Amino acid sequence: MKKSIIVLLTIAVAMSSCNKKEQKQVKPSVRVETEVISDHAGRAGRSYVGIVEEREGTAVSFTGMGVVKRVFVNEGQPVRRGQLIAEMDDTQARNLLSGAEASMTQANDALERMKMLHDNGSLPEMQWVEVQSRVAQARSQLAVARKNLSDCRLVAPVSGIVGRKQVGAGETALPSQAVVTILDISSVKVKVSVPETEINSITSSTPSTIRVEAIDRQFAGGYIEKGVQADALTHTYDIRIRVNNHGHRLLPGMVANVSFNTAGNDSPGGKLLPFNAVQKSAEGSLYVWTVSKDSTVHRAKVDVGATSGNRIAIIGGLKNGQRVVTEGYQKLSEGTKVVY
Repeated sequence: MKKSIIVLLTIAVAMSSCNKKEQKQVKPSVRVETEVISDHAGRAGRSYVGIVEEREGTAVSFTGMGVVKRVFVNEGQPVRRGQLIAEMDDTQARNLLSGAEASMTQANDALERMKMLHDNGSLPEMQWVEVQSRVAQARSQLAVARKNLSDCRLVAPVSGIVGRKQVGAGETALPSQAVVTILDISSVKVKVSVPETEINSITSSTPSTIRVEAIDRQFAGGYIEKGVQADALTHTYDIRIRVNNHGHRLLPGMVANVSFNTAGNDSPGGKLLPFNAVQKSAEGSLYVWTVSKDSTVHRAKVDVGATSGNRIAIIGGLKNGQRVVTEGYQKLSEGTKVVY
């Protein structure tokens, strides 16, 4: 009996040890963002983070106040110039038009009757002028009534994409309150904030490369619009880079990585990495996390040089082709398995 108990305990201990080994062996990989080191990054010049903006935005609104009956478009929908966007309740406008038409009929009838008297010389000139004035007033009121009825239908003044719908059916629209915003994204602009110490190195024709991770595409930047007023807090200037947008894949609000080719204009030497890729150890030395072929990470001491935008030059400690962790390093330790 005792032998059986001992055997069972031995088996239980062995199984527990196996389970613990299996649990230790199964470690979830940490997801990180990485960047491959190359001298090309050093030659690319300064790098910044930008935001995609529409080429032009048009707020479409009613000219009068009223209850919106229907909205015929949705956000993200392409629209053409002249397309019906929304309708307002036109009951009051139709009643006013009916009254104006009746006044116009009455004025024309009076004009016809008075004309015969005027032609016969039986009507004083003053009364003839008054009759003509009433006709003119009725005609003006009729034109206003027709315009009010027409304004109950909201049409697109330009072609583009509906960006935001701000008023829905059943809501009261106020004069000049935007019902929808129509965005022209046939081409877009990428807005970048540049420090005042670097703004002079960028001209309207400085070559630029724009990378948008959301759609995994790279674009060549075009003409650059430079702002002339700095932000009072950050001392940066806004610049906007024109980019062709064939297929409308670039959408307002997307984040873009922008690199300017400013070689020869005090661009730092070495291999450029984002600031946050470089860490500081307890001893005060600088290091980065490198990814080996087996997808494990290891510390590598580095020497740094000058900064460029939001990147810093690595002048020692790394070789071309090494993969470095740029995001997600907070959960790493020596030998951690990662996915990227």
